[in-house]
Amino acid sequence: MDSQQQDQYPVSPGDHLANERTFLAWIRTSIAVMAFGFVVVKFALFIKQISVVLAGKVILPGKGYSASIGIILVGIGAVMALMAFLRYRETERQLLNRNYKPSHTLLLMMTLAIIGMSVMLIYYLLPSI
Repeated sequence: MDSQQQDQYPVSPGDHLANERTFLAWIRTSIAVMAFGFVVVKFALFIKQISVVLAGKVILPGKGYSASIGIILVGIGAVMALMAFLRYRETERQLLNRNYKPSHTLLLMMTLAIIGMSVMLIYYLLPSI
């Protein structure tokens, strides 16, 4: 981009604030994914405890996949937070250089991870129907 084009498109404080809001939205989303993973792990424990109280025995055999699914969700949330930070820094650098290029990598990776986890949860929940 030449200097004349750069002067036409000055970087405003609003651009930096929008970048920060986007970063914070990704952080909130990563916290929500991690919290959901925690709930998935603890839900199986809750079901086992309720079954012991109500029926006097454990109705669900074994541990199931809820612990694995929950831990993977917590991991996805942590990776999402790290990628959000890296994307924030990259966007900030691009804004300062007036050379912004959108990246679809973060969106694609997180979408695929969430779809993968959704498939695992559906597979896990199907036998309970």
